Amino acid sequence: MGKLHIDSLTKSFDGKSILKDIYLSCETGKIVGILGRNGTGKSTLLKIIFGTMKGDYQYIRVDNKVLQHQWDRKDRIAYLPQDFFLPKGVKIKNLIPIFCNRENAKKLMELDLMKPFLNETSRNLSGGEKKIVEGLLIIFSDSKFILLDEPFNGLSPKMTNEIQKYIKEQSKYKGIIISDHRYQEVLDISDEIYLLIDSHLKPIKDLKELQHYNYLPKSF
Repeated sequence: MGKLHIDSLTKSFDGKSILKDIYLSCETGKIVGILGRNGTGKSTLLKIIFGTMKGDYQYIRVDNKVLQHQWDRKDRIAYLPQDFFLPKGVKIKNLIPIFCNRENAKKLMELDLMKPFLNETSRNLSGGEKKIVEGLLIIFSDSKFILLDEPFNGLSPKMTNEIQKYIKEQSKYKGIIISDHRYQEVLDISDEIYLLIDSHLKPIKDLKELQHYNYLPKSF
């Protein structure tokens, strides 16, 4: 079992506190969901955990290794950003081995969901298709911990169900942190839920607590 541990993480922009004393942990075998309104700092938090953004203060550890630099994350943390990241001119089948070990690369090549895209390049894919391909590459990647920022954005209900299924399957071996505006889809697959509100991360037990914090309407 592995553990990702985040402690006392703080971030401000132009003197305004976005994240304050954030504490979060995720173990392999678990899915942690993060909810919050637009602009509350969910993407900022994931970027700091991944290392592409610096916190004002941060303590991030995977098992016994404190992560100081971007290269410390290699094979430890993979990140699906909201913006598309695949190179435009490379065939998808040639990208799979870069992200995945041999076993998972073979699985991905044989997935019905991935097969139609294997001989395509990112340039020829629609936004929804890119989201599917990039999501699968990160979910099946070699890293022990996976950060997913809006993985369901732009996907049909059927495709969302498929991606949920593979997130659940891979979470047997990995720890996964997921943030998405489609809260029901996050609630459906998460073992733990947090709400990012007023710069703090609050553990959430049920829908009533989400209503209490006005994330959901009281009449829901």
